[in-house]
Amino acid sequence: MSLHRRHRLHGLYAITDPALTPDERLLPAAEAALRGGARLLQYRDKTASPAQREYRATQLRALCHQYSALFIVNDDPALAARVDADGVHIGQSDGGIEAARKQLGGSRIIGVTCHGDLALAGQAAEAGADYLAMGRFFTSQTKPQAPPASLTVLRQACQQFHQPVVAIGGVNPDNAPQLIDAGAVSVAVIHALFGHADTASIEAAARRLSACFPASAGQAIPE
Repeated sequence: MSLHRRHRLHGLYAITDPALTPDERLLPAAEAALRGGARLLQYRDKTASPAQREYRATQLRALCHQYSALFIVNDDPALAARVDADGVHIGQSDGGIEAARKQLGGSRIIGVTCHGDLALAGQAAEAGADYLAMGRFFTSQTKPQAPPASLTVLRQACQQFHQPVVAIGGVNPDNAPQLIDAGAVSVAVIHALFGHADTASIEAAARRLSACFPASAGQAIPE
């Protein structure tokens, strides 16, 4: 991953969800999150057709770059390469880091789901992951059955690995500071952003979440 992209791996990480951001709502909701300060946005949709996904990913990439945010594609390195995304996020069952790197090259971001498992995080770090996604730390409305992780594990991961750690799972403006204090450089949020019914509320939630990060992390959001 380029140093420029690594420097930008911090702050609010918004993740779309087709149940909360259906087709007609996707772009307005994403832009509201970006206006509110999201520094990364991940396009996650396993239900749309390949053509729809490529079309929406192309639109979202342009939107993210308009706001100087990073655009990440979920689980599909080939799509990420086709739309010139900033990177891809892969799970434990989505193919390896090496295969993703071959498709994306060395300058793109590859993030990996590590749950609450330091051994998985170590394997991902050794294989060349650019960030480690740890969680769930709180009750998740998106993935209620996801295995829980502890703040102790988060602290250990942040101390043990040089890769940035992204915290995920039930994150909201009230509990995000705990994760940031434990060392997470970014918090990934779905429902606490896109669960709101209107774009004004999404933007307001994004501002609250962005304000949890120290000003030194570049999170000042213009009014």
